[in-house]
Amino acid sequence: MNATLPPPRPWAPIVTALALAWLAATAWGTVVQTQFNLQALAGLGVEVPPGVRVLTTLQDLAGFAPLYAGIVAAAWLPALALAAWLARRWPAARVPLFAVAGGLGVLAAVRCIDALAPMPVFIDATRHTVGLLSMVAGSVAAAGWYAYRTRQRSIG
Repeated sequence: MNATLPPPRPWAPIVTALALAWLAATAWGTVVQTQFNLQALAGLGVEVPPGVRVLTTLQDLAGFAPLYAGIVAAAWLPALALAAWLARRWPAARVPLFAVAGGLGVLAAVRCIDALAPMPVFIDATRHTVGLLSMVAGSVAAAGWYAYRTRQRSIG
């Protein structure tokens, strides 16, 4: 029996890279918000030993990460589409365009959620600039990595 291989899928590496970047941005943001929130509790005098930090982080990766993944996806959809459109005009700026778009998209999404939710969703992590920018940094890095990884295979 001579089995033929399926035709190559030129979009598969692009989709794989996007999924990995999205997961990385989600994991980063989840861990950052957990640690900032735990540090805020510690600042109030609550004892937060390392074991509790690890357990809480794992619980947030299981419980909060799916919600945050949706936020990142909703933020990235228009932001990265705009970056892709701009990168067609300025291909040399592809990586910075995607990095900035990924960061600004998440920044805008988090600020919208904080403004519209009945209580601050991310509590202390996004209340201060350092926490918010720390969450956004993961999105910047992940979107930039995606652009770099797919620079030779971009669609369009």
